[in-house]
Amino acid sequence: MGNYVCARPVHPGEVLKDEIEYRGISQVKLAAQMGISYKELNHILNERRPVTIQTAMLFEAALGVPAYSLINIQTEYNIQLASRDKAFSERLAQIRKVVAAL
Repeated sequence: MGNYVCARPVHPGEVLKDEIEYRGISQVKLAAQMGISYKELNHILNERRPVTIQTAMLFEAALGVPAYSLINIQTEYNIQLASRDKAFSERLAQIRKVVAAL
């Protein structure tokens, strides 16, 4: 298994925020085009809410950013956060120890 921890996990909202700023698109206009609230869009862009399958597909329709890319970034972000959880890491280590003994 690979090591999923890098210096800092990247949330897809960070990537999307950079993209819309580069394109000069307002968040209010983008939210309206996507049919979501400004608050929901802003929470994604500011990394307070995850990108779901549905929102990834909406971003793809509105910006042309492939939905699978956004989902992959979100999954990698989630894995990195989980791997930094000490209690969860200890649980994984215990499972691996038991399985190795079988």
